[in-house]
Amino acid sequence: MTDMSFTVLSRAGAARTGSLRLAHGAVETPAFMPVGTAGTVKAMLPQSVEATGARIVLGNTYHLMLRPGAERVAALGGLHRFMNWPHPILTDSGGYQVMSLARLREITEAGVAFRSHLDGSRHLLTPERSVEIQHLLDADITMALDECTPFPATEEVAARSMALSMRWAERSRAAFRRRPGYAVFGIVQGGVYPELRQASAAALTRIGFDGYAIGGLAVGEGQAVMFRVLEETVPALPEDRPRYLMGVGKPADIVGAVARGVDLFDCVLPTRSGRTAQAFTRRGTVNLRNARHAEDPAPLDPECGCPACTGHSRAYLHHLCKAGEILASMLLTWHNLQYYADLMTALRRAIAAGRLAEFIAAFAAAQNGAERRVA
Repeated sequence: MTDMSFTVLSRAGAARTGSLRLAHGAVETPAFMPVGTAGTVKAMLPQSVEATGARIVLGNTYHLMLRPGAERVAALGGLHRFMNWPHPILTDSGGYQVMSLARLREITEAGVAFRSHLDGSRHLLTPERSVEIQHLLDADITMALDECTPFPATEEVAARSMALSMRWAERSRAAFRRRPGYAVFGIVQGGVYPELRQASAAALTRIGFDGYAIGGLAVGEGQAVMFRVLEETVPALPEDRPRYLMGVGKPADIVGAVARGVDLFDCVLPTRSGRTAQAFTRRGTVNLRNARHAEDPAPLDPECGCPACTGHSRAYLHHLCKAGEILASMLLTWHNLQYYADLMTALRRAIAAGRLAEFIAAFAAAQNGAERRVA
């Protein structure tokens, strides 16, 4: 196994397809990473996730350090063996969860001191400890620890936060133990301010990372602002490295971000929606709790090959949701992850064929038609 490699295979404007090779296998990009926060993609067997076509999942440093503990996972053979997932894993650094879940947080130059939301125990998460935890988990892609800039934030607050994240990024990079097939990504911050985003991208490029994430978006700024920030940030990142938009998101957000040059995505939306009776289809989002589905013998999405669509009717799925059956979460989560995987496959094919503009137009027309039907 050689070092991590990323090869751009085709382009359509700013969009591109690529091959990302890591210690536990190759990932075709653009790609969506199902979220397996605590070492499991909720309501899915590893083999079920694999069957959707997904070849990389996301785990989380914060949750796994608290339970069961990174040292325990390492002693049991690493996260791949622990969760029975043979393909690549990217681990979030834990910074976002510390800010959103932990209690009594105190941010200093050293790192973040906090109390666990589980039992109140005290912890200090430094850039070095975050990287160490991800090493113990055996993550193919380690993320640098960053401060998640609040939204909205003044330019002064965003600048201070970004500067701290860049100092932490340098420490994270220094702490990373380079091994064949493993990578460390830096995270661009700077709020909605283009000068700060470009300064952050320049600082990370000087430090030198294997890939570059764009953080601090999809936090309430709206799609138009998010796209603007991407247009101002992506060109400042190295062409020969993968780009990862963190925590995004809705299908339309992904399509727009791919068109602007992003390669990797993650979001809890498809799995969380699957547990709340929401399904993504090629004709828009469906709420299976609605009474209109109670006697509908049609499949959820006739173009989908998942078990929910090939083996069951909308009426049956509606029944499962109304009855609160666990099978509803299992089938709809599988369906949603299949939809996202199919969407990424369609985007890759459209880029390779030079038909991305036509694909985006057809996608938008289908989504707009769904909104009119719902209205």
